[in-house]
Amino acid sequence: MRNFLRKSFVVSNKIYTFAATYSPRFPLEQRAQGESFLFCMLMNKIAYPKELKSFDEQIALLKHRGMYFEDEVRANCILQNVSYYRLSGYWYPLLKDKQRHIFKDGASFDNAYSIYKFDSALRKLVLSEIEKIEIAVRTQFSYIMSQEYDGWWFTDSSLFSTPAKHAKTLAKVEDEYNRSDEDFIVSFKAKYCNRFPPSWITLEITSLGTMSILYSNLKGGRCRRQIAKYFGVADTIMVSWLHTITYVRNICAHHSRLWNKTFGITPMMPRRTTFPFVTLPTKGTQHVYFVLCMILYLLNIINPSNTFRNKINVLLEEYPNIDIVAMGFPENWKEQPLWKS
Repeated sequence: MRNFLRKSFVVSNKIYTFAATYSPRFPLEQRAQGESFLFCMLMNKIAYPKELKSFDEQIALLKHRGMYFEDEVRANCILQNVSYYRLSGYWYPLLKDKQRHIFKDGASFDNAYSIYKFDSALRKLVLSEIEKIEIAVRTQFSYIMSQEYDGWWFTDSSLFSTPAKHAKTLAKVEDEYNRSDEDFIVSFKAKYCNRFPPSWITLEITSLGTMSILYSNLKGGRCRRQIAKYFGVADTIMVSWLHTITYVRNICAHHSRLWNKTFGITPMMPRRTTFPFVTLPTKGTQHVYFVLCMILYLLNIINPSNTFRNKINVLLEEYPNIDIVAMGFPENWKEQPLWKS
């Protein structure tokens, strides 16, 4: 007597039924996956085939694919603390055949690890400079809006373009406020009956992302322009750059690869700026070079004596193996007014 196999799945609100009059003789490891394997068949996908390899097996595999190891004991130690999968994003540029994962001649583990260390140093540098920008934006945002209205302007829905978006953002502000255990917040709650502290206190515990959304939803007008003017750009550029800085900050905070990433968002190129900037990069604005330009431009306003330009130069000199073209740097980047000493 024949077995009858029937399975139904809901995909995009539609019900699909997979049926057969016999049980397919799949390999044991695929049968063990049960419904997930059947779903993969239905969606024309395959089940993930790779199994965990020991650290020695990982090194053997890389050597088989053409990677050179100067010190296998050191490499083994590194792989025990920085996963193979994480490092694979850094040796990807060293592959000559990206389908079969065959390395270029001379590709070494040390070179891949050097790229990894460069990216880590770059993230730390970018994150520390974004902190300065975030604090300056908080200060100006709160000061200008409170001067024009009052300290609780951020609760006034009439000042924002989309009331529903404002309500959602305010709920996020409230959540951040309720979760905060900062001494000054605990003290405020104990002493005052207000739903929120004034903005010069509240924005201190508001995330950069929430602050970016607050600014983007502000109605166009003098205050929005005045905040942007302080930072030497138009308000539309300020919206775009705040969003981009938040995006990049999150990449850095979550230790994700930054150096050669093509961003999922497109920062706006300003038509004009109060101070010298750069020309539109040949690779566009979706690479780290343009973000470094944004950061340097804003830092030059916040602190004209900043050393960010020098820190970038020193970092690139320390890692001469880095392909800066992959970072979006144009050939003449040092001749751009922003980057001239």
